[in-house]
Amino acid sequence: MNMKNEKGFTLIELMIVIAIIGILAAIAIPNFNAYRARSYNSSANTDIRNMITSQEGYYVDKGTYATDVDDLKTYGYVVSDGVDEAAINIEVDTDTNEYTITGVANTKAGDRAVTYSVVGPGGTIGKSPN
Repeated sequence: MNMKNEKGFTLIELMIVIAIIGILAAIAIPNFNAYRARSYNSSANTDIRNMITSQEGYYVDKGTYATDVDDLKTYGYVVSDGVDEAAINIEVDTDTNEYTITGVANTKAGDRAVTYSVVGPGGTIGKSPN
């Protein structure tokens, strides 16, 4: 049989291409997971900032701070995709008129949970673990 008339790839060429694709996937997938985790953390941080703004609007109208996320939604707060709404906790101390908002970024298996919190009004956003 004359190989010059055959068209297509040899088995060796196909195996080399598959190996290259495997190497590229091994590099790209962990990087993608890290980017995703960082975007979720940014979403949680941004959501805390938005909740602070909504809390202040709520306070102007009601004379007290909101204790529920649904109350903040009426003042413009929208939960981001990167934030677990069930993990948002708002505590209000009526004696000192301060609030504490805690939110957790969404995580997938293998990711570490990052918690963002603020004591307001006028507080700075903290992150745990750093």
